[in-house]
Amino acid sequence: MNHISVIGAGAWGTALGLAAFRAGRKVTLWSISPDEVDTINGRHENVYRLPGIALDPSLHATLQVQEAALADIIVLVPPAQFMRSTCQTFQKTIKPDVPLVIASKGIEVDTCLLMSEVVREFFPNNPLLVLSGPSFASDVAQKLPTAVALAAEKLVLSQKIADLLTSSHFHLEASDDIIGTQVGGACKNIIAIACGIVEGRDLGDNARAAVVSRGLTEIARLGCSMGGKLETFLGLAGVGDITLTSLCAQSRNKSFGLDLGRGTPLEEMLASKKTLTEGVYTVSGAVTLAKKHKVDMPLTFAMYQLLYERGTVESLIEKL
Repeated sequence: MNHISVIGAGAWGTALGLAAFRAGRKVTLWSISPDEVDTINGRHENVYRLPGIALDPSLHATLQVQEAALADIIVLVPPAQFMRSTCQTFQKTIKPDVPLVIASKGIEVDTCLLMSEVVREFFPNNPLLVLSGPSFASDVAQKLPTAVALAAEKLVLSQKIADLLTSSHFHLEASDDIIGTQVGGACKNIIAIACGIVEGRDLGDNARAAVVSRGLTEIARLGCSMGGKLETFLGLAGVGDITLTSLCAQSRNKSFGLDLGRGTPLEEMLASKKTLTEGVYTVSGAVTLAKKHKVDMPLTFAMYQLLYERGTVESLIEKL
């Protein structure tokens, strides 16, 4: 299992490709953008997504689906709302015994499915794994120490793949909780937006800590009701990820909430935001899942009212 293909050459996909290369693997990056492929292969830099980060010349990018499918392990890194179309693109070319590592965080809007459920529709026999945890792409690309969770239905598989991809700066911790790992990775983006709002309104560190702790509690409640394990939410895919995304300036979801808290109209932000803010999409699916599993998620429901039912920041803060 020496050849790794990364499907999706955005910032996170490119960073994961670098991490796999540093672990001693042959890496192919797949992109739908000819310009992106040309700059990666010609300039050895992803100038659009990870500017300033040098890529080894042996790290190869391609537009060809068949070329990208010829790998021992395939890492899927499209934005969550494009996972379905990406799977459709590769459905006929990926062999049924190739492990698929899902590194996209989110819940599909129209179906409220987790990413593993979307992928399983197209690849019923492939071994599935989920990679999640506290990890900014730029930190990984710059060789800053990072630890993430890698979950599979069978622990022996996640341990095997984790060993293959772990290096001195990038550590993967094996897990067998594929559900909890996804719920934590997706729903923490909702809490990050709420934390941004708290900071944007200068409500103080006490309020922010309350939002993070209460948010983690309701995420764990949902994840456990769906079959996840409580210990997952106390580890990298839970506490680790929500801490990073909710408290750090690099977080797109926190920045989105920060602008909301400072008074930028929601409609203006949704129209002009250049970078996908996954938490805006995730909140809808999380509310549907919470109702389905009869789980109390007051913070998530309050965020839904703000983002989808023309609620106000003031009413959100009052409910918090």
